Amino acid sequence: MMMKFLYNIFISLLIFGMKIGAIFNYKLKKGLAGRRQNNRIVSSKFSSQDKVIWMHAASLGEYEQGLPVLEKLKHQFPQYKILITFFSPSGYDHVIRKNNVADVVCYLPLDRKLDVQRFAANFNTEIFITVKYEYWYNLLAELKKQNAKIYVVSALFYETQIFFKMYGNWFVQQLKKDVDWFFHQTQHSTALAKGLGLTHSSTAGDTRFDRVKQLRDRDNKVPYIADFKQNKKTIVFGSSWEVEERIAEILASKNKDVKIIIAPHDLKRVDHLKAIFPHALLYSQLTDSSTIQFERAQVLIIDCIGLLSKIYSYADVVVVGGGFHSKGLHNILEAATFGVPVFFGNQYRKNPEADELIAQNGGKSFEDEFFAAPFILQLLENDDARRIMGENAAQFINSQPNASEMIVKKIVEDGAKKQAKL
Repeated sequence: MMMKFLYNIFISLLIFGMKIGAIFNYKLKKGLAGRRQNNRIVSSKFSSQDKVIWMHAASLGEYEQGLPVLEKLKHQFPQYKILITFFSPSGYDHVIRKNNVADVVCYLPLDRKLDVQRFAANFNTEIFITVKYEYWYNLLAELKKQNAKIYVVSALFYETQIFFKMYGNWFVQQLKKDVDWFFHQTQHSTALAKGLGLTHSSTAGDTRFDRVKQLRDRDNKVPYIADFKQNKKTIVFGSSWEVEERIAEILASKNKDVKIIIAPHDLKRVDHLKAIFPHALLYSQLTDSSTIQFERAQVLIIDCIGLLSKIYSYADVVVVGGGFHSKGLHNILEAATFGVPVFFGNQYRKNPEADELIAQNGGKSFEDEFFAAPFILQLLENDDARRIMGENAAQFINSQPNASEMIVKKIVEDGAKKQAKL
């Protein structure tokens, strides 16, 4: 009881801190404002009798991991309605603007018991999925009280989590009591969970592999990119930060024949990129009459969102951002699925797929731009080595199991057992 009391104190302090932070931080302010609309949104779309599949994702990356499972569940249970919640505004903003599988997309209510009860009372949760390692204990307890089936998809346990601290047993016991099954990304994660007594676990693999296979098989044509490429070797910098952009600067000065496409992680960086590359083209300004510009320009800056995963299909080499600092490595699988070498910084954490891609010689990590740029320059001159690395990257993706099919099969079987007991 003491740990539950302390947890609720922590949630109250978290909410208080978010309210103070919202004075200075637009994202926090936007998230709190969005949560105030939650009950109105769900009550207008759902009734208390509606059976709902609810997927929660912290942000966009987790959403992409859970989506293949959610799409298959929607196909299996067409009579159920779909709810997607986010903790972060960045994930919410990206998904709400696009066509998606959900009947409702909104923010996750903050984890106060009364707030969770009011929110969940608007509908009947049949299946709840949380992705990776997003656990809110009042929410899980309330959904279990409502007899929902609760699953963790692409679960990832690691030794520094709270569960492995001397005070972590209470959290473990809540998961043991409330979660029906953990579908782990890796065998190591499964072993760690079972070591804690969370034996209702299995290794399904990373559902992002299912997602990127789908991306590869769609129509990936992007207007003007082939015209800009001019059949020349092309390096795509995806979700770039400062170090990746310095690599691009070095490569552009050392190899005038290579084409460079830069999609910054934040569009606020576009002005900075134009200062570094004053003759670069902006994607938003391209037209059918840009032929001469395509021939002359070496650098193209992608100053809009939503194109990167398709642009990777034009690359000969990809550099993915976020790995040269602790902010977090962006999605390397979206690039690797097209059979190209993928490079990134070596300061990533909690990205087992990066270690596996390196082990398969489909990618490589570097300490800084001074190690990365010379290696990439040499690889551009060695077609055989580049081809082999690309084939290794594609094989790495293709060799992964269909995690979402394994997960959905288990969930459907559980649903049938639940119905049989009624």
